[in-house]
Amino acid sequence: MLLFSLFVVLSPSARTNPNVVLFLLADDCDDPLVSALPQASFSSSSELSSSHGPGFARLNRRDGAGGWSPLVSNKYQWLQIDLGERMEVTAVATQGGYGSSNWVTSYLLMFSDSGWNWKQYRQEDSIWGFSGNANADSVVYYRLQPSIKARFLRFLPLEWNPKGRIGMRIEVFGCAYRSEVVDLDGKSSLLYRFDQKSLSPIKDIISLKFKTLQSDGILLHREGPNGDHITLQLRRGRLFLLINSGEAKLPSTSTLVNLTLGSLLDDQHWHSVLIQRLGKQVNFTVDEHRHHFHAQGEFNFVNLDYEISFGGIPAPGKSVSFPHRNFHGCLENLYYNGVDIIDLAKQQKPQIIAMGNVSFSCSQPQSMPVTFLSSRSYLALPDFSGEEEVSATFQFRTWNKAGLLLFSELQLVSGGILLFLSDGKLKLNLYQPGKLPSDITAGVGLNDGQWHSVSLSAKKNHLSVAVDGQLASAAPPLGPEQIYSDGTYYFGGCPDKSFGSKCKSPLGGFQGCMRLISIGGRVVDLISVQQGSLGNFSDLQIDSCGISDRCSPNYCEHGGECSQSWSAFHCNCTNTGYRGATCHNSIYEQSCEAYKHRGNTSGFYYIDSDGSGPLEPFLLYCNMTETTWTIIQHNGSELTRVRNTNPENPYAGFFEYVASMEQLQVTINRAEHCEQEFTYYCKKSRLVNKQDGTPLSWWVGRTNETQTYWGGSSPDLQKCTCGLEGNCIDSQYYCNCDADRNEWTNDTGLLSYKEHLPVTKIVITDTGRLHSEAAYKLGPLLCRGDRSFWNSASFDTEASYLHFPTFHGELSADVSFFFKTTASSGVFLENLGITDFIRIELRSPTVVTFSFDVGNGPFEISVQSPNHFNDNQWHHVRIERNMKEATLQVDQLTPKTQPAPADGHVLLQLNSQLFVGGTATRQRGFLGCIRSLQLNGMTLDLEERAQVTPEVQPGCRGHCSSYGKLCRNGGKCRERPIGFFCDCTFSAYTGPFCSNEISAYFGSGSSVIYNFQENYLLSKNSSSHAASFHGDMKLSREMIKFSFRTTRTPSLLLFVSSFYKEYLSVIIAKMVRSLQIRYKLNRYQDPDVVNFDFKNMADGQLHHIVINREEGVVFIEIDNNTRRQVHLSSGTEFSAVKSLVLGRILACGPRGVGKCIPLTMMSHVKLFIWQPILLLLAHITFPLCRALTADHSGTIDDKEPLANAIKSDSAVIGGLIAVVIFILLCITAIAVRIYQQKRLYKRSEAKRSENVESAEAVLKSELNIQNAVNENQKEYFF
Repeated sequence: MLLFSLFVVLSPSARTNPNVVLFLLADDCDDPLVSALPQASFSSSSELSSSHGPGFARLNRRDGAGGWSPLVSNKYQWLQIDLGERMEVTAVATQGGYGSSNWVTSYLLMFSDSGWNWKQYRQEDSIWGFSGNANADSVVYYRLQPSIKARFLRFLPLEWNPKGRIGMRIEVFGCAYRSEVVDLDGKSSLLYRFDQKSLSPIKDIISLKFKTLQSDGILLHREGPNGDHITLQLRRGRLFLLINSGEAKLPSTSTLVNLTLGSLLDDQHWHSVLIQRLGKQVNFTVDEHRHHFHAQGEFNFVNLDYEISFGGIPAPGKSVSFPHRNFHGCLENLYYNGVDIIDLAKQQKPQIIAMGNVSFSCSQPQSMPVTFLSSRSYLALPDFSGEEEVSATFQFRTWNKAGLLLFSELQLVSGGILLFLSDGKLKLNLYQPGKLPSDITAGVGLNDGQWHSVSLSAKKNHLSVAVDGQLASAAPPLGPEQIYSDGTYYFGGCPDKSFGSKCKSPLGGFQGCMRLISIGGRVVDLISVQQGSLGNFSDLQIDSCGISDRCSPNYCEHGGECSQSWSAFHCNCTNTGYRGATCHNSIYEQSCEAYKHRGNTSGFYYIDSDGSGPLEPFLLYCNMTETTWTIIQHNGSELTRVRNTNPENPYAGFFEYVASMEQLQVTINRAEHCEQEFTYYCKKSRLVNKQDGTPLSWWVGRTNETQTYWGGSSPDLQKCTCGLEGNCIDSQYYCNCDADRNEWTNDTGLLSYKEHLPVTKIVITDTGRLHSEAAYKLGPLLCRGDRSFWNSASFDTEASYLHFPTFHGELSADVSFFFKTTASSGVFLENLGITDFIRIELRSPTVVTFSFDVGNGPFEISVQSPNHFNDNQWHHVRIERNMKEATLQVDQLTPKTQPAPADGHVLLQLNSQLFVGGTATRQRGFLGCIRSLQLNGMTLDLEERAQVTPEVQPGCRGHCSSYGKLCRNGGKCRERPIGFFCDCTFSAYTGPFCSNEISAYFGSGSSVIYNFQENYLLSKNSSSHAASFHGDMKLSREMIKFSFRTTRTPSLLLFVSSFYKEYLSVIIAKMVRSLQIRYKLNRYQDPDVVNFDFKNMADGQLHHIVINREEGVVFIEIDNNTRRQVHLSSGTEFSAVKSLVLGRILACGPRGVGKCIPLTMMSHVKLFIWQPILLLLAHITFPLCRALTADHSGTIDDKEPLANAIKSDSAVIGGLIAVVIFILLCITAIAVRIYQQKRLYKRSEAKRSENVESAEAVLKSELNIQNAVNENQKEYFF
């Protein structure tokens, strides 16, 4: 082992402090590999002088000019190292030229086995470049993870000191690499036959490496007699692992497991494969990417023969149902369950049969690709064939749908030939000025990343093109014109016009790879091109194909469909239920509580219980009352009767829910409380064996544990409800059923222990005796509230904070929370790495900022609001960072986005604690409240941590300041310890936000009359305090609001009278069908009459009336637009208000048509007037609207409008109620809602199964004939 030290200056992109000096202790594979190499092992693209040659590029050496420098400093220079044989390289280090201003600030690292066909080393699958040096002598060290196994390394400078030139000294660290290799030619294979005694039928471990230029081939295959097989197949450059089990019972009709990994694996570079199968668990790894699979059903046994083939399916009689071809390429270090297959083949062991031409060294096909890096790239080549024609062949691969492939200008006639991609199709275009272009279209979907061959021929007056060997429809003869090339072919693009070229590129340049380029039948020597002796080029990378599959692995989450171009990928989130650049953010809320506080009413909603997590959304019912209930149905809501069971032949009933168990678990954990009603009937069927105490019936919850407690009992007591309440029918037992009586009884109640819910199974074993029977019915899972939604903490000082474990959001991260504050600034959240970090803060009263660094340097995104955020109102913040972009949204303001660099670092690497409400330095902390903090869909329990943290308080009050606006129509927001609710007591509406209007229907002749106090004359001598108090009351103001619709006249809408013959009336006149309001506030004067005859008020439409009186001034508003102010002459006060009448008709005929009054409200005048009414409401029941015939105290003189205006026998009357009547209607509306909900569920259950009603009817019939039923039974059965 070698011990050495290096002074290392690490750049910011190295994800650590840029000025740290490290002492490195070498491990078993950290030997310096370059220092001992001979001069001949170093080569370069060029050298400035003999003293700047590549042999002087050893680290820390000062000989020569102190390092390598090329003749010209540009991005086409390179320094190459030949390690002599394949080595494992674990680290690299660089310096600049000694004592000079020459150093490289960034570079690419490439590797190869043969010195041809180079491959770029990438960090994190996306970083192509390494940051270099900042001066000439400091050493920058990079550990390579994963390591490189190669013979040749090449350093390509990208950027250098602008005041100097390229200068490098390098070192490479690693160790020797040993391997066994076999070369298969596409017709050969290896067959291994093993000892069946040494093999486990449920376990396989296979590891290998391969490299090939072919996109298809069988790598391994093992088959059984019944069609079972395990196959590893290369298809279109991707690896497919196929496992078929004849014993598997999968949900689909197919028993085939198909796992796919990798892409572009036909690049003639080594790729590693590991397959681990243990029973139902399968781990499939290709290079650094892993797919874990857990099979369903009886998958653990695969019936296979005792032989396995590698490279093909050579055994006679073997047949598979999928197309295949043998593998053509090299295999390395091939192990099957620990057996070295290649070593056995080399030793010609009898267990191995080599079929075909098998060699034990890997051939190196000479294929030199070229990469067109940008839309400005081009390769210009002369026509050195000497033929008077246009003829070219090549292969290409790309992800782009459009781009120029080839242009050739024509001689003799002006014009040219264009060969280009358009919408993934190949188009050949011959254009000549003044003539219509001649087009040929060939191929489809050619932007799939696969290699495609193209052959172009244009000779004299004939033009043709072939794609992948398929000749396209040839263009018709072109006439007398002869086609001759002008001598230059432009591949991939056109040079700048300043070069004088007539090259045309209508759809832009080509980005991708080409290889096997030939002109006039002669292969182009790309090395000569690279050295500048043939043609010219721009922005190319010769002898390497730099294509990258940005959709493998697929970073589109939740089933998003990935598509890509050369430099970017795109996620199509349609029909996934998610949105965002990577389909990370759910479009659904996480709970019914969250929907409620968006103002939604009761109904079915999709819930995504884990937010951006892996669980899918599911549909459930949200019952939005003052308390929000989540209702999750299952398939066992009908009554099920059970007979003829015993412990040897038990009955098992299973319950399947509309959500998976994982979804249910998250939903239950978020809820404040959950319950499930279990209705259990029994007749001579015990729950527990009284002799030994063993359970005879039990149920199973989501923990998959047997539970023997029943409704109303806690798990530890193992009792039923009657056992807890002490009212079991037999006091010897804790459950009614254990009395073992020959009559129906029950042990029924609510199961509310959250950790055991929901019920997934019930087992009954004691119904095998004569007359023994049981019946059960399980209600839906009911959960209320959302603990996460209101989970909050208050931060009292700038130095206070909460800390949590490190946030792990390497590839995608989202953070959301609510905050409210009066402070002008403060940090909400911070998590640090070595250089990476995330921070969310209130930068100023109007700016929220998200700062982060994932290794590409710090970025900031800010959202600025026209209003202040420090207004002590709740504000919602959501940030998301993924492979494509970072976004910040605050409330409903326009989101701000920061795109990610196309080839930058992507992994967010944090290692410190997560600080909430402050920072690690205890400075710039947040003052205020933070609520519902979620990271990647998981809620942090702020309240639990705040309880043990100084200067931080659990919870936060003041929700009404933000949510009070949800309470409508006069509803008042009331604070709760957790959340708030809308108090609809003084509103004519009901519902969670006082938005459901209360209405009453008045039929012909029906009315509601309410007496405010007793007859004043009779009560004057009474000792009643209330009567004497109200008798002298004077009412100087009132406000009345109501809405109505009717088609009948005349109609009384409202009549308020006093004991002194004073009154207020609102009527619809018969003849003109207009509204008339009369005030009589003095019995000795005529009433004030206000007529609104501008429109028909009995037109069946909804009309709104507002009457507001302040002493002698009345303000009247109709339908929110017509307004009138009236000064009364009859008086200014109501004296001793007696009663309020809605809809009473003096003369009623036999016919009548009803009228609906949607809402009515009369505001309270003084509290002591309405207080006795509130006490009365609890005793009022249905029907609300009924005909009243009782004669009430007081008389109506002949001048009152009732006698003069209402004489129709079919009047339809509606009206309006004082505050009191509205409370009454509110109560009854709630009752109606509950009644309707019950009917809704009963109807839905009836639709699911008609035999439910018959089963319950039979059971009730049996119960009715029992001689004696106790009170407890009656409560459950009827």
